[in-house]
Amino acid sequence: MNLLDGKKLSNEIKDEIAGEVARMKEKGEKVPHLAAVIVGEDGASLTYVGSKVRACERIGFESTLKKLPESTTEQELLAVVRELNADPAIDGYIVQLPLPDHIDEQKILMAVDPDKDVDGFHPANFGKMAMELESFISATPYGIIEMLRRNGIETSGKHAVVIGRSHIVGRPISILLSQKGPAGNATVTLAHSRTKNLAHLTRQADIVVSALGVPNFLKADMVKEGVVVIDVGITRVPDASRERGYYLCGDVDFKAVSKKASWITPVPGGVGPMTIAMLLKNTLLARQRHRG
Repeated sequence: MNLLDGKKLSNEIKDEIAGEVARMKEKGEKVPHLAAVIVGEDGASLTYVGSKVRACERIGFESTLKKLPESTTEQELLAVVRELNADPAIDGYIVQLPLPDHIDEQKILMAVDPDKDVDGFHPANFGKMAMELESFISATPYGIIEMLRRNGIETSGKHAVVIGRSHIVGRPISILLSQKGPAGNATVTLAHSRTKNLAHLTRQADIVVSALGVPNFLKADMVKEGVVVIDVGITRVPDASRERGYYLCGDVDFKAVSKKASWITPVPGGVGPMTIAMLLKNTLLARQRHRG
């Protein structure tokens, strides 16, 4: 079993980006500027946004964090989005999800300028990605592809089963794995919670990407020997015996499945760090496009 160490690889990517930022500074060019908007006090979201801000500081990006109260109205948030769209100093920005129930997430994401949509959630970027045109690729699928590519994992002609059909992970990674190019050319089955005989499909798979959000869903008897397993799920499971009151658990029964897998991602330390690294890479790309 080989571990797909997302933390190690993400640090390598950050170092590459930091080198590019240093060269930009030497030339007197504007460095990338990433902004993040967060509404409310969701603990997981605050932690995640905080890690993005720290990553910006490490690699030399400028960063802006806009923290809005839970009571922020949809119209007030739309006004912030329009402000960021119009600000030439901001190269890219994210609106951290989930948003409070009284705000229509889709309406907010649709209002984001596609040229600053470094999360890759806007339909314009999703559509361009599907057509293999220049776009911003959603950071988590982008990170999975980069992880497979940089570890030399063969995907061409392989059968990949993706569990989960969200627009953020499942659907885009199913498209990317099937496209021509590195870490592509796979035959992909997109499965979900309504799929019948799911274990029959996963036992045939050379690659399994699980993005279902159900702790320990994928068991050892659901995969074959030598499978490559990408665990996207991350759930806070309550545990009073721990200082934080919870532990993080992926979709995959890691202890059992790792005995059969040729490659597998841990949780935490797998896909999560790669998501942040690729968000930064998208922001660098946005700065380069705006400069052009």
